[in-house]
Amino acid sequence: MKNKGQYHFCAMLSRMKYITRWGLMNNTKSENISEHSLQTAFFAHILAVIENKRFGKSLNPERCALLAMYHDCSEIFTGDLPTPVKYFDPQIISAYKNVERISEEKLVSMLPEDLREEYSSVLFFEQDGDEELKKYVKAADKLSALVKCIEELRMGNDEFKKAKESTENALTEMDMPCVEVFMEELLPSFYLSLDEQE
Repeated sequence: MKNKGQYHFCAMLSRMKYITRWGLMNNTKSENISEHSLQTAFFAHILAVIENKRFGKSLNPERCALLAMYHDCSEIFTGDLPTPVKYFDPQIISAYKNVERISEEKLVSMLPEDLREEYSSVLFFEQDGDEELKKYVKAADKLSALVKCIEELRMGNDEFKKAKESTENALTEMDMPCVEVFMEELLPSFYLSLDEQE
């Protein structure tokens, strides 16, 4: 039972480190949603910066990073449902989206009332311009998955070969100039060892 003045929002967020990703895959190194969310935030930020600097957009990179940072928070309650299961059937997709929404609402309810509106706007992409930023968060999410595939393949784990191909195809289908720049200029370094990066 919650004592007066005690709110569990931050403590629940810290539990993201216990939720592992890629549950159906044989991993050489496990990845949790906390690690993934931070990397996705880094990538979302730079995608927005690339769009602004190279393609004349006026996106808010900081907002994009913030949205990405919180994009998987519902998984604190739901766990990471593997992609083949999540997208197997339209009914599963719809039901899972509903469960995600309920989970996000539960998380927001763990805040003091005067803070809830601020975090609702982050978890539910409610500010002006968020709908456009959503595609950059999605692209960053896919880029993070691609990096995981590259890391696993570099360790000799062929389990991620098909996942890499499908993730690359999904990124190509997004047809986003900033993603093309990222893949041409920033992604190749993930194939190199630390010494090769110097």
